[in-house]
Amino acid sequence: MLFRETSRRQLMFGVGTFAILAHATGALAAGGKVNLHGKARPLPLGAVRLKPSDFATAVEVNRNYLHRLDPDRLLHNFRAYAGMEPKAPIYGGWESDTIAGHTLGHYMTALVLTWQQTGDAEMRRRADYIVDELAATQAARGNGYFGGLGRKRKDGTIVDGVEIFDEIKKGDIRSGGFDLNGSWAPFYTIHKLFAGLLDIHGAWGSRKALDVATGFAGYFEGVMTALTPAQVQEVLACEYGGINESFAELYARTNDKRWLAMAELFYDKRVLGPLAAREDKLANFHANTQVPKLIGLARIHELTGEPAKATAASFFWDRVVHHHSYVIGGNADREYFFEPDTTARHITEATCEHCNTYNMLKLTRHLWTWEPEGAFFDYYERAHLNHVMAAQNPATGGFTYMTPLMSGTERGYSTTDDDAFWCCVGSGMESHAKHGDSIFWEGEDGTFYVNLYIPATVDWAARKAGVTLDTSYPYGATSTLRFDTLRSGTFPVALRVPGWAAGKAEVTVNGEAATPAFTRGYAVVSRRWKAGDIVAITLPLDLRLEATPGDDSVVSVLRGPLVLAADLGPNEQKWERADPALVGADLLTGFSPVAADRAIYGTRGVVRPADLGFVPFYRQYERRSAVYFKRFTEAAWQSEEASYNAEQARLKDLAARSVDVMFLGEMQPERDHDLTSDISYPVTYRGRQGRDARSGGFFEFNMKVKPGPLVLQATYWGDERPRAFDILIDGQRIATQRLGHDAPGKFFDVEYPVPTALTQGKASVRVRVVPHDRSTAGPVFGIRLVTAKPGIAA
Repeated sequence: MLFRETSRRQLMFGVGTFAILAHATGALAAGGKVNLHGKARPLPLGAVRLKPSDFATAVEVNRNYLHRLDPDRLLHNFRAYAGMEPKAPIYGGWESDTIAGHTLGHYMTALVLTWQQTGDAEMRRRADYIVDELAATQAARGNGYFGGLGRKRKDGTIVDGVEIFDEIKKGDIRSGGFDLNGSWAPFYTIHKLFAGLLDIHGAWGSRKALDVATGFAGYFEGVMTALTPAQVQEVLACEYGGINESFAELYARTNDKRWLAMAELFYDKRVLGPLAAREDKLANFHANTQVPKLIGLARIHELTGEPAKATAASFFWDRVVHHHSYVIGGNADREYFFEPDTTARHITEATCEHCNTYNMLKLTRHLWTWEPEGAFFDYYERAHLNHVMAAQNPATGGFTYMTPLMSGTERGYSTTDDDAFWCCVGSGMESHAKHGDSIFWEGEDGTFYVNLYIPATVDWAARKAGVTLDTSYPYGATSTLRFDTLRSGTFPVALRVPGWAAGKAEVTVNGEAATPAFTRGYAVVSRRWKAGDIVAITLPLDLRLEATPGDDSVVSVLRGPLVLAADLGPNEQKWERADPALVGADLLTGFSPVAADRAIYGTRGVVRPADLGFVPFYRQYERRSAVYFKRFTEAAWQSEEASYNAEQARLKDLAARSVDVMFLGEMQPERDHDLTSDISYPVTYRGRQGRDARSGGFFEFNMKVKPGPLVLQATYWGDERPRAFDILIDGQRIATQRLGHDAPGKFFDVEYPVPTALTQGKASVRVRVVPHDRSTAGPVFGIRLVTAKPGIAA
């Protein structure tokens, strides 16, 4: 659990603020009764400068990455599709697919943020150059449109994606989860471009950026307003990013109600309707497709005051944070939400897509500004520190797509030759451009808030103040806020007290113990402040265990806000041993500090099968980790060992009866078995390789046989979304398999008796797997032919 249940209820249902009791004694009574009230806003990113820390390093590494990228390569398709000569070759990866152009949108925003965070003038020059280029391509087309996204025709050629919008406008809509008339999530890409243009306009008032965005909006207004309400919903069945947010923001900039109407038009009833009714139906929905929709609703609520949109955004946040998330703050397995409180069944190598957390942090900022509550930033800090910071490799500047939490799994970062350009590369270049954007806030009531303890300085214009925050947190316990310059006056300073601190925060003012007021997750000191005043907060950084929602037998180890991981060695050493477990009655007594200033701990007698060192998870860039641990009493561990031995005996028996084994998803075995396929893909999940086939496709391969009764055994994952497919041998169907939550939380085997007539007199057979229409076959994680056990007839 990320927060105590009382905090959740009070936060979500408005039953009042929650108090945090504090251990704070001393002669100086600095607080008294203080009631924080009113909305709040962040101090401008341009006013914040980071001091040395891992966060400052991440910004600098990212700034160098942005310098390496060539704007003209990102603009290649925009010019080519507008009938203009490209100035540089196109990038590879996703930029050479039909989603091309999304990276440019992210890049524009990252340039703006880096200029604000660092003052690097080249960032602004490049952003203005890109606006000039987009304006030129827009003028060349003459209808308001510009773009680099493509459309794949039936012959496989990729052409200018603009042709899909003419089809859509006429009501010819072929929409799926990620494909719209042959283009990969086109409105997702359009949203990124809108956002980039609006960020450039907002940062330094570029009129050209706003004009280009307005012309762009007009083009899509013509497309979408030509549709019936039912046709709009057909279009919205394909991922559309947060384009509702962009139209809402355009309305805020222009006061033109056309754009508010467009923002409200992009409303996916299937997903957003239940959330507005406080119904959690998120399971099996693609996670990052949904989060930006709620950010858009939050922005519309801010502009209109419509309560249903605020309800949907707040309810969604609460459900995702408390019931669909991992200990590092990320969410989703294989990009999809799972059933609430089933995290322990989804600890895989495909967890925590970075884009999801990038967007959840944006949503958190919106919700906090409406009613400042420290619990929002308890989540923000956890996800920012443990997930976002893990998603960039500071040695290379590469980004993760997923941040895997399965024990022993290697993180995969984008490469330095810039050929990936996944969505998470785009959100990564934004995330690591703005680590100063959520540290300091100011309330409508004049309160100065500190929400994150990251060393930085800030110019607070409202008070003509220069403020410094010094800290080694989360490694050191104390954070010190100093007013270097200040127009003297009385106002509250609110320092966030995380829920895990359990009321043990200590506050001093100018070196003397203070008694602040504690409210809404903050220690609040209200007094007449003057230049030179110092307020410090010390938080306990004790180790603790945190149970996984829905399964108390699976735990993680934390120290303050840091998620700790068992260090399983360098990536070069593949982890092939059993997952480590924690065994004992009082587990934390088996931990002792090795280097407390780096949050490194040793263990003694509580880890099985052997002691391991524990370190901050996010810093395991090129090392393997374990984050989740089954915990046992000594007696229960003895039983677990017995179960393990029984499973080993079963596997030995299976190996003895095997005639042929097909390791699907592995190159050499598939070649050895002459595998052929169409619309079929290898997959890796929970350390196992396999293969699936999508609607209209198949995969087939040879397998050896021998005389006598045989059984075909296939392995599946027990928590698949519903699907159906057929299994054939030499053209004859031997089974129809339906999957859908058959064995929650584990792989399972299904055995299909093979009619002896199909194998009689043969040395091999051809096995074929075919999905039903609009369904998926598998994934199948291996197939083997085995001799039947005695007494089983074919």
